Amino acid sequence: MDGVTKTGFAVSVSGMNHYFGSGEARKQAIWDVSLDIAPGSLTVLMGPSGSGKTTVLTLMGCLRDVQEGSVRLLGEELNGASGAQVVALRKRIGFIFQAHNLHGSLTATQNVMMALQVHGSGDTAAQRRAAHHMLGLVGLADRVNYLPQNLSGGQKQRVAVARALVSNPEVVFADEPTAALDKESGMTVVDMLKDLGRLRGTTTVMVTHDNRILDRADRIVTLEDGRVVSDKNNT
Repeated sequence: MDGVTKTGFAVSVSGMNHYFGSGEARKQAIWDVSLDIAPGSLTVLMGPSGSGKTTVLTLMGCLRDVQEGSVRLLGEELNGASGAQVVALRKRIGFIFQAHNLHGSLTATQNVMMALQVHGSGDTAAQRRAAHHMLGLVGLADRVNYLPQNLSGGQKQRVAVARALVSNPEVVFADEPTAALDKESGMTVVDMLKDLGRLRGTTTVMVTHDNRILDRADRIVTLEDGRVVSDKNNT
């Protein structure tokens, strides 16, 4: 957590611009975005489709190269970071994708264990125990040996949540994590993220259209046309 204490923020963005395309087709998608995100907080990014929410999330989460401006993640500058620096940072964060991105040939347990294998955390038996524990927390204790093809959409998403959280990441980036979940399951996932923030200092940055979870957020940032148009603390 040293990177957090040096800056005071888990994520710090300043003057970030981003473009897609090249030449005459080059189009600016993100305009002068600046955000400081406190450790342990749950920040929600909202806005209409095409507003730039997911682009901002992926820039902060090391999934796109920062083109202009500064993005500091856990105290490390991403603009100009080396491949080795990015790989090291990715081991300290978790990502929940909207499309869950599970490996179809692996069971729920094996999909979750992959996150621990990337980190080299523990032996196989310890990884399996940790995976089963996390799958139990998201309500899938009876589905640990199921392949994705035998899980519902909501169950697949819960496996993806378990995979993102099993390695105790310092920051979780979540892209529509409750989109495929019913209200009860969605609230369970968000409450887990809130508890991690309270108990472990885990920071969550979440893109969502789900108005049901807004009262759980510490902060709501709204984007339109690639610009921050509202930034409110949810007190």
